[in-house]
Amino acid sequence: MDLKLSGQRVLVTGASQGIGAGLAHAFAAEGCHLALVARSADKLQALADGLISDYGVQVSLLPLDMTLPGAIERVAEFAGDVDVLVNNAGAIPGGDLWDVDAQAWRKGWELKVFGYIDLVRAIYPRMKTRGRGVILNNIGNGGQNPDFNYIAGSTGNAALMAFTCALGGRSLEDGIRVIGVNPGPVATERIAKVLKSHAARLLGDENRSSELLAAYPRGRAATVEEVADVFVYLASPRSSYTSGTIVTIDGGISSKRSVA
Repeated sequence: MDLKLSGQRVLVTGASQGIGAGLAHAFAAEGCHLALVARSADKLQALADGLISDYGVQVSLLPLDMTLPGAIERVAEFAGDVDVLVNNAGAIPGGDLWDVDAQAWRKGWELKVFGYIDLVRAIYPRMKTRGRGVILNNIGNGGQNPDFNYIAGSTGNAALMAFTCALGGRSLEDGIRVIGVNPGPVATERIAKVLKSHAARLLGDENRSSELLAAYPRGRAATVEEVADVFVYLASPRSSYTSGTIVTIDGGISSKRSVA
């Protein structure tokens, strides 16, 4: 299927690894030109070299810590007139209300919550002037599944879901679509660390983390490619009537509820 994305310019934050790197590959495979932001210059450069070699697309890089003062403005200037913004940077720490103190909570939200909101605020007007654009927020299914042991993340993700739906409910009036994506567990380095932590707490041995996968749908986490492909479709004109909603990719985890 031709997704009609060839030649479009896509900004991906947190692009150097995990889902971010997978998104870069998926959009490049569709012929998109990329503007990539992440803290690690070395990882970004290695990613860019591979993308240019494999797909022949244009790749611009901005190595930057997006929590620094003035960083959002720098990213918006770097991005220019992008067709698609993918907010992906940041990870909110796990733990209960007392594990995550006020400083850690605010630090986690600075990038994952306020960073998303501030970058949308900066880029949306340029899209509105052109009368078109797509904004995709990578959120996470923790916002649908309030978790005592992931309280900062559950709360932050729920806030981003509300933000996405509130903005996307009106954004088509400006020619812009705003959509959230809620991945569940995804096979990245981050989920491997989370599973080890859970295995240590629940089973007394972090090396038994693979046993926890048995409870996931199909006995595994989602692949990066399974998640990235959905982002690319949602960004495309094939999904032109989609806005103000959240798409969940978790194998049914969020829906697997029972009263018995």
